[in-house]
Amino acid sequence: MIPITPSISLEDSELEERFIRSPGPGGQRVNKVATAVQLRFDVGRSPSVPVAVKQRLIRLAGRRVSSDGILTIEAHRFRVRERNREDARERLIELVRKASHQPKPRKKTRPTRTSHECRLEFKRRRARTKHLRGAPRGDD
Repeated sequence: MIPITPSISLEDSELEERFIRSPGPGGQRVNKVATAVQLRFDVGRSPSVPVAVKQRLIRLAGRRVSSDGILTIEAHRFRVRERNREDARERLIELVRKASHQPKPRKKTRPTRTSHECRLEFKRRRARTKHLRGAPRGDD
């Protein structure tokens, strides 16, 4: 059981982990040891996550979610398999936490009359300053 928020927790059986060879340069063991982790989580079929959170999670994850609704996180930052595994789980937990937070709806506001007039007055002053910088005309 992986606790995410007080109301959401994921079962270990909902996660699928595969260990793959880590990309990038390596040492003597580069072609022998599979230390990178590929964590897969089926967002669409998860009974632990509410529908609204699922929708926000899919939107937040972007390209990491397949068309089948499977979220894939790859972790290969560390040289040790166990630390990569923890890293992938932490990233999944953080993503679900972000998705569980419902954003406040934006309230439309209008600028006050005073701020509107102040902005226009500033524009007039600025235009006058720039106008005076020009070359002198013949009528002066």
